[in-house]
Amino acid sequence: MNAKTKRRMVVVTGVIVIVLVVVLAVVGGSTSAKTVSIAEAATGQYADQRIQVSGNVVENSFSTEGNVLTFDIYDPDGNASEQLRVRYDGGVSATFGNDVTAICTGKMGADGVLLASELVTKCPSKYENATDALDVAQLVGYGKDIEGKPVKVTGTVKAGSLAAAGQGDRLVLASSDGSAELAVLYDGALSEEVAEGSALVVTGSLQADGKFAATDVALEG
Repeated sequence: MNAKTKRRMVVVTGVIVIVLVVVLAVVGGSTSAKTVSIAEAATGQYADQRIQVSGNVVENSFSTEGNVLTFDIYDPDGNASEQLRVRYDGGVSATFGNDVTAICTGKMGADGVLLASELVTKCPSKYENATDALDVAQLVGYGKDIEGKPVKVTGTVKAGSLAAAGQGDRLVLASSDGSAELAVLYDGALSEEVAEGSALVVTGSLQADGKFAATDVALEG
């Protein structure tokens, strides 16, 4: 290889390196997000910037219009009255609910609302002893005799029935022998371990429409 060819190769290699550096800088700049607190996000200094904010979902603050979910978050370790509104257009996990930890990534709008493109929810594992709990078939068998009375019921999550909070029935519980099913209403946070086929202990009361209004949902431990 002569000197002229070597020089050409050095120049070409240098150009390739420069192009790669520029591409990585552009890609990194467009996908990276600065982690800020709710208090910092609320100052307005991050307008039109990509940020990541974590907080707990304010109870009953969420609503869905079309495919857009809107909710408020607060800092559980800070001032609970200081809240940030989040708007998210995307699929919502079944773990989403009241007081669940939401990690929101997106751009701050001029109106002070975080337009999230990514939403990750986290909640602690939770277990409950099934002692004194009724099987779904037993509960359904009691019918109107048990309406409105606080009870615990146990069953397994029916396949395809898990839904996010605020979208109607949260899940359907099936009896151990598969002979009965129970639609469960619940707006709280579900454990990340709750999945199709999970054995649950649900606390609440049976409504006149045959659905179960839950105040607590836990994995059977």
